[in-house]
Amino acid sequence: MDDYERLRRATAHLDAPFALVDLDAFDANAGDLVRRAGGKPIRVASKSVRCRPLLADVLGRPGFRGVMAFTLREALWLHGHGFEDLLVAYPTADRAALRELASDPAAAANVTLMVDDPAQLDLVDAARGGDGGGATVRVCIDVDASLRALGGRVHLGVRRSPLHRPEQAEAFARHVAARPGFRLAGVMAYEAQIAGVGDAPPGRPLMGRAIRAMQAVSGRELARRRSKVVRAVRAVAPLELVNGGGTGSVERTAREPAVTEVTAGSGLYAPALFSAYTAFAPRPAALFAVPVVRRPGPGVATALGGGYVASGEAGPSRLPLPHLPAGLRLDPREGAGEVQTPLLGAAADALGPGDVVFLRHAKAGELCEHFDELHLVRGDRVVGTVPTYRGEGRAFL
Repeated sequence: MDDYERLRRATAHLDAPFALVDLDAFDANAGDLVRRAGGKPIRVASKSVRCRPLLADVLGRPGFRGVMAFTLREALWLHGHGFEDLLVAYPTADRAALRELASDPAAAANVTLMVDDPAQLDLVDAARGGDGGGATVRVCIDVDASLRALGGRVHLGVRRSPLHRPEQAEAFARHVAARPGFRLAGVMAYEAQIAGVGDAPPGRPLMGRAIRAMQAVSGRELARRRSKVVRAVRAVAPLELVNGGGTGSVERTAREPAVTEVTAGSGLYAPALFSAYTAFAPRPAALFAVPVVRRPGPGVATALGGGYVASGEAGPSRLPLPHLPAGLRLDPREGAGEVQTPLLGAAADALGPGDVVFLRHAKAGELCEHFDELHLVRGDRVVGTVPTYRGEGRAFL
């Protein structure tokens, strides 16, 4: 039985559209991440999962420890459900959430804020009345991990922290240490140009070669600089954690002695953007199904809906990818539409109204913003159904 028949049999009782997680693939991906981390603990990126039961499932496995939340409000919600060791990946300006954090010693002991600017500390102080009162707030310094060349005129990576050099990180660490009501707990540097950029883009071998060369140069530069940053900050305060990496760079980042933990999340679901790497090959685990509702002509089957476009730089790579049955592709003139998605290819001739097609979202957790539930498939059976964040009435961004 091929995967299409297996999943179709498992979900025959469901009306599309729906989303599923293939637990056999999910388990394999989790195990491969642990192998790639080489003994370093993996902090789970919650934005790439967005399902509380699956987050709890992963954190119960050896090799995983802690959550990288994407907002403070999400971290507080997860803490209220028993999650601990929550690192908020991005700075926050949520005054109500900051007040809640500062007034809850248990939450403050388990939630660490990301900071890279004194103004962010000012926001915390303002939220707690400006007197430094309330619980001590844990903070992690975010250091820019991008590759800069030609005097800064070339910038490869995402634009995050203004702190790039070791002396900048040290100066900010001294500022944090001098502020009452704060505790410096860690340093983070996320190398998006390595972890989030596939080095084997389909049909573009020369581009792949250029990406691999860039990533090799960037990886060497960052390893040297990150070590110096950590040494400089540790001269100011002891650090509980040094976080780095992402699904695409787990093994590379984990090899750095200065790094105490790596982050990963997308590799559990294995969305379409993570099919373009040479170092690993995750199994597609999170899929969504759309129903075929008409046949406009030979080689075309039109599905209802399907236009779940991912965030980031606009382009074809942000569109969902037809997965099963094999041999389907999007119409380049229509793409994936809000209300209909034409699917082209010889496989379309075997489909008719009422059949389903399985697609992969370009990114991981964003799929969960479109569905209230994830149906859990093991083999050829649905063995459970769990709510997404949306299904629990939560939309944090």
